[in-house]
Amino acid sequence: MNETSSASGRPLWLLLAPAIFLVLWSGGYSIAKLGILHAEPLTFLALRYAAVLIILAPFAIAMKPAWPTKPAQWFHIAFVGFLIQGVYFGLCYLAFNAGASAGTVAIIVCLQPILVGLIAPYFARERVSALRWLGLVLGLAGAATVILGQSAVKAESIFGILCSIGALIGITAGTLWEKRFGVSHHPIVSNMVQYVAGLASTLPLALATETLAVDWTSPEFYASFAYLVIANSLISMTLLLAMIRAGEVSRVSSLFYLVPPVATLMAWPILGEAMPPLAWLGMGIAAIGVAIASRRSA
Repeated sequence: MNETSSASGRPLWLLLAPAIFLVLWSGGYSIAKLGILHAEPLTFLALRYAAVLIILAPFAIAMKPAWPTKPAQWFHIAFVGFLIQGVYFGLCYLAFNAGASAGTVAIIVCLQPILVGLIAPYFARERVSALRWLGLVLGLAGAATVILGQSAVKAESIFGILCSIGALIGITAGTLWEKRFGVSHHPIVSNMVQYVAGLASTLPLALATETLAVDWTSPEFYASFAYLVIANSLISMTLLLAMIRAGEVSRVSSLFYLVPPVATLMAWPILGEAMPPLAWLGMGIAAIGVAIASRRSA
């Protein structure tokens, strides 16, 4: 029997999942910026997805999980993979390559809960309470404060900002599509189908627009590559999809309000992107917003 919390009756893994996801996902912004110093962005992503598939293949052969039986099931899994792995990550990496800071990309992408809160009642057939809207607004205010503090340190790339907005649309659409049409398949099945979709959407673009050059001699490349494959692609994505299926989509999305301050905090020692006092204030406001927006409706 799985361990559960006596207070909520929810599985222990589900209680721990938000904190684990938050740390691993937030660290990915800084680590990705390190990685693309040694490989072009789409080339790096294509290599990342290929590595994930190579790692998962032996497990799929040994465990023989049940695969989708209907074309619609294949389509829904692959489409979520395209939106998250292709659109979201692809545009995030292009934003990093254009010089956007980790905090700026994080803050734009993590406006996702606002869009989810607006669309979820119609698309995922959920209700968003007034208290949750208050939490969402506070989270937005805190996130905006973080980026305001960052803007005093470094001017941002317009192209990078546009790519970040496109990434925001991708992660929002992927979250809503998974909630509305997603079916609970084995994690290996979901991951393999989605990373095939990610590889199919990034590799042709890398071949068409990049030189495919990689600095294979850099220890920093291997360290960042290993983190993004294991921590982001395997652990974080599995937790994200599991949390979306286990809870209300707007409640899960509110976690993303904590990503900008945490990502900004982690970028300080990793990338040398300073975090001014105003950004610390934003972190506190965002945390309060997440606490309110994450409460279950009465």
